Amino acid sequence: MAGLLDEFLLKDVVLRNRIAVSPMCQYSSENGFPNDWHFVHLGSRAVGGAGLVVVEATAVSPEGRISPADSGIWLDDHVPPLARISHFLKQYGAVPGIQLAHAGRKASANKPWEGDDHIETGHGGWDTIAPSPVAFGANLPKVPREMNVQEIARIQDAFVAAAKRALAAGFEWLELHFAHGYLAHQFYSPLANHRTDAYGGSFDNRIRFLLETLAAVRKVWPERLPLTVRLSVTDWIAGGVTVEESIELVRRLKAAGLDLLDVSQGFVTPDISKVPWGPGFMIPVASRIRRETGVPTAVGWMITDPHQANEAVRDQHTDLVLLARELLRDPYWPYHAAVKLGSEKAETILPIQYARAVKR
Repeated sequence: MAGLLDEFLLKDVVLRNRIAVSPMCQYSSENGFPNDWHFVHLGSRAVGGAGLVVVEATAVSPEGRISPADSGIWLDDHVPPLARISHFLKQYGAVPGIQLAHAGRKASANKPWEGDDHIETGHGGWDTIAPSPVAFGANLPKVPREMNVQEIARIQDAFVAAAKRALAAGFEWLELHFAHGYLAHQFYSPLANHRTDAYGGSFDNRIRFLLETLAAVRKVWPERLPLTVRLSVTDWIAGGVTVEESIELVRRLKAAGLDLLDVSQGFVTPDISKVPWGPGFMIPVASRIRRETGVPTAVGWMITDPHQANEAVRDQHTDLVLLARELLRDPYWPYHAAVKLGSEKAETILPIQYARAVKR
């Protein structure tokens, strides 16, 4: 059986190991442009030995940013700085990925360290849009404008245009952000979607935006390259999304061109009281989805121990392990994991500039 440090092949892309850098918002861009902070932040994780490095949630349109400081890909001018990043990631052995996103009703917010609350329209913020005029609540009280079908088509077109730019920037792995209470998740969850037209109400209607968007992107994203989705597979709240529903959705996404599911959860409302927090608590869910749909999975959430990560891959619960906070604490976690697992790959996982000086 494959382990954490073994290669992973998906379409024509080969990851050097099963360790992936989860997309992490840095709230450090201006007008959507990534800068030297992003270059060093992402590049250091490639140098550290990760097999896949995914650029943070990157907005497909200006109003789709979580905050004014989010990275974006709605302009052709965004391509060169992103290409600089993707080139460096490839140069040091990591597959470059990018996550495309639209925040919907959770947009127009301050940076987390500046309050993480809605910014007033006209004072640096903007009007938000969503499937229904229902506020997220808590620190995000803005009531969004309900999207009409023309706006839905416009946002889907923005995802398509963003995918083309991602390809032009040299990315080889594309993830659509359908999780964490952002726009696609707002369509999916009955807790946020109160529509009565073809995009709301029944399960078939609520998943329409997700299926249409993925299918449209698949037409422009090469078949040889992975197209993946991050999905909140459960809301952990009565009346919200369930794992059973998500299994059916994943089957349909697979038929529309999905190559791998990034299994995530929650955050469509401020209520996270029922989330069963604990080390690797999403691994069993990812395992069930992988088993019942036949779709490869990636999973994260409170995975810090190399042995737990290795067992999750070895026992076929997941194909990739996503790390976020742990890679902020230790950019060289892949190397240290190889040492702890007693792998010979510890000798080769770092670039020669480091490896020649590093001893076990």
